Amino acid sequence: MRFILPYIPLFIAVIPFQAKSGTVQSTDTISGYDLEEFVVSKRKPGTFGLSGPETGFQLNRTELFRAACCNLGESFTTNPSVDVDYADPATGAKQIKLLGLSGSYVQMMTENLPAFRGAAMPYAFRYVPGPWMKSIRVSKGSSTVKNGYEAITGQIDIEYLKPQDEKAFNLNAYIDSELRVELNADANFHLTPHLNTEILAHAEDRFLNHDGNHDGFTDMPDIRQINLQNRWNYFGERYIFHGGISALAEESRAGQTGKHAPENPFLINLDTHRYEGYMKHAFILNRERNTNIALAGNMTMHELDAYYGTKLYYVNEKSAYAQLMFESDLTEKHNLSVGASLNYDYLGQRVKSDPLPGDPRRINERETTPGAYLQYTFKLDRSLTAMAGIRADHSSVYGWFVTPRFNLRYSPWQPLTLKASAGKGYRTVHPWAEYNYLMASGRELLTEQLEQEEAWNYGLSAELSLPLGAQTLGISAEYFHTDFRQQAVVDYDSRPGILSISNLSGKSRSDVWQVSVDFKSSFGLDATAAWRLNDVKTTYGGKYMEKALTSRYKVLLTLSYKTPLELWQFDATFVVNGGGRMPAPYRLDDGEMSWGERFSAFPSLNIQATRWFRHFSIYAGGENLTNFRHKNPVVNASDPWSPKFDPTVVWGPVSGAMAYIGIRFNL
Repeated sequence: MRFILPYIPLFIAVIPFQAKSGTVQSTDTISGYDLEEFVVSKRKPGTFGLSGPETGFQLNRTELFRAACCNLGESFTTNPSVDVDYADPATGAKQIKLLGLSGSYVQMMTENLPAFRGAAMPYAFRYVPGPWMKSIRVSKGSSTVKNGYEAITGQIDIEYLKPQDEKAFNLNAYIDSELRVELNADANFHLTPHLNTEILAHAEDRFLNHDGNHDGFTDMPDIRQINLQNRWNYFGERYIFHGGISALAEESRAGQTGKHAPENPFLINLDTHRYEGYMKHAFILNRERNTNIALAGNMTMHELDAYYGTKLYYVNEKSAYAQLMFESDLTEKHNLSVGASLNYDYLGQRVKSDPLPGDPRRINERETTPGAYLQYTFKLDRSLTAMAGIRADHSSVYGWFVTPRFNLRYSPWQPLTLKASAGKGYRTVHPWAEYNYLMASGRELLTEQLEQEEAWNYGLSAELSLPLGAQTLGISAEYFHTDFRQQAVVDYDSRPGILSISNLSGKSRSDVWQVSVDFKSSFGLDATAAWRLNDVKTTYGGKYMEKALTSRYKVLLTLSYKTPLELWQFDATFVVNGGGRMPAPYRLDDGEMSWGERFSAFPSLNIQATRWFRHFSIYAGGENLTNFRHKNPVVNASDPWSPKFDPTVVWGPVSGAMAYIGIRFNL
């Protein structure tokens, strides 16, 4: 409790402000009787498809509460479309995968503002506590051009709890069998009828240095984090304001541990400080036609000080983004949105990537990118929606580039919806910032001057919704193709002693097919069954090969049941991750091979039970109950100073079955 205890007053301090008797929402009088509150509610689905022309889905808190959902990276366990890479035991770095490709090709946003870029990318999914989120919107493939040019495989937009939401204080406490402890709190205050504010607080720590396979290395890093955010909102007749600030401090400790650790242990230490501020101004010109002018922007400072044995990486990243846009419904059928944006990134870096004596290299990167866009949407009743957009941007590093995108939705009859999309995306790569976790490997990490990544994405989908009495059966099928014209390729294969990040020389593409069936009942049972096939190939050292460490397929089955009075909820998720190719193996000093040529399919089972009370709920569950573990994820653990040491080639869970329990208070 050494890390969390000093901050408990921050969580408790807001309680008295929320417990006042004057917070009754409304009263009415009927025949002389006072009725304090009468609520008619309908059970909302936890996941639902996007109604517009974009292909994708939205998760709300009903879905997020089906699992422990401690952070954003753990929010997709019940979803067939998004995968979360298993964290390596050295840094705990996780990335999501969408359409078979890593999360670097997904544009991350918080409430329609670009976020978690550059140095934050490898660890971003633990920077967003699960209890803070109101919803997660995922669009696949080509998406709107309003938010920039970076989305190649899609966008993930996080909506936090709002200051203007119903007044409440929420507290979430969690502990698991690996002694990971979390505390989360949020409270909002309605200061005036138009002005509201909100405080969000999070603290976590892990008190057990777990080494389940007894190789002398921790299975997961000891992560200690404090995360605070203050948000403001003002609603006027013609003017709306949103703004806020946040601060994060995190320590991550991993490496050789325990009583058998050598006198000179191999340690991995990461210290992170992150500060953000954002604001949004909207001026309502005509409510009937949804005509408005908006100005939005954010600023971020992200500092990481990382040590991997004798290697080091330091970055002080400063980013700023601003957007001015005008939007209006010209008629009931025609909508126009135009805007301009400016993005600025500066990364001041120091790198020492080899164990030899010497001073770190200085690598500074700077890019300024102004741009403008135009997007037109046509709606014909409920049957047809077409959205076409184009933007032009000028990078101070790469010059001019143009991003076209198109999305179409057609519903020939009410139960059937067809969608198609096509579009382009670009991305600037900061190799040391985004891949510094690879420095934990004993291999030498080499980078070259990288070009801007560029890819086309095409998608087709069909969704059929069939009413079965009071129940609903949904069937959907999707296909997405991503074709890279330029890409930063991480090459494990060409040279055994070297990891290289270089420009694509050859072909690189991804083809993903997915079929899912959803059953939603009127008696509390929901079920989803899905199957997905990934065919992802890239050119490595002149050889066109299957992308390493990518599962060939995924099978998912989820069940959720609420009792008639919704006092109990039971959830189960069973997943089979298909096998895939391993990077080219090499021979260790003892004559053994570092790993096999392929990894095999493996199952995973998560369950959770929740008991709901009036002002709190208790939840308990287990993860990876099949107890499947990636054996020996740290290669050559007995000699971490060797060039054959590698803890970064991870394809499965590194720890076994885990149990947890938590409590949520809602006042």
